[in-house]
Amino acid sequence: MHETVNRRQFLHSAGLSALALSVGADVLADSFRNTTGLSGLKIAYSAITWGGNDAKAIDDLSALGYHGVQLRANTFGPYKAKPSELKALLDQHNLKLAMFSSGNVEIDPAKEQSTIDTHVAHASFVKALGGSAIQLTNAARPKDRLPTPDELKRLAAVMNEIGKQTAAMGIQTAYHNHMHQLGETPDEVDTIVQAMNPKYVKLLLDIAHYKQGGGEPEKAVKQYKDIIYALHLKDTMSPRPDKPDDKNAYKFVELGRGNVNVPAVMKALSDINFKGWGIVELDGVPETDKSPEQCAEINKEYLTKTLKLTL
Repeated sequence: MHETVNRRQFLHSAGLSALALSVGADVLADSFRNTTGLSGLKIAYSAITWGGNDAKAIDDLSALGYHGVQLRANTFGPYKAKPSELKALLDQHNLKLAMFSSGNVEIDPAKEQSTIDTHVAHASFVKALGGSAIQLTNAARPKDRLPTPDELKRLAAVMNEIGKQTAAMGIQTAYHNHMHQLGETPDEVDTIVQAMNPKYVKLLLDIAHYKQGGGEPEKAVKQYKDIIYALHLKDTMSPRPDKPDDKNAYKFVELGRGNVNVPAVMKALSDINFKGWGIVELDGVPETDKSPEQCAEINKEYLTKTLKLTL
């Protein structure tokens, strides 16, 4: 009893949500701790929270003890002619490039070649940085209707061609499910995944986007166990405290503060013996009085103290 009280006090002091304090989440966390199937899970952190200040992100994440980082396409312009400088910066901070956000894929036939060329160029850049994978998102979903199955399959077809070309240079292409894009709902994601060629395109499962889109990410982990390459470990809060009457309002928050059952996701990953990158991602600081570094520290506390993971 004394141990349970202390644990709940710790969770409260870390600012975790009521969900993480529930009996169900406690049981799942305990179950996860007792498994050994996540020995292959590698933890990285996305630099997106720093809003383009990648040097600061690299410095902060290294100081916090992270060993992997996800960079975005904004680094391509400044470093495309001198990737060795960025690689040296990563090496100096003992950070591996876990993933590279390559940007959107256009399904307009008139833009197909240019979108393929862009991502293949990014893949070449990633190879020079010592990385091994690029992440693809896609253009905004139609505003006045649902995307059609043909549009979803068209997205997969373009990604398949990108993946075929990046595979030739040893770079894996991964599709990132995303709110407000073509693959928002579980059914849409499934249509896209079923049309992907697993030889060339794998899945980067974003557990918060999947939850916000109406799915249960712990189920998706098992459903797509043969095609998951990496995950975005993030949480989503809905409804928002500042917009309690807006059922569509949400914001991304630190792990354990939102609606994603993160221990259940970890248990599912253990069950499938997942080996790969789990990349913590927070699109922006959820409260203005926080810094990206503070958010990364909160996430580290959740990973290492609540989930008992090693960075």
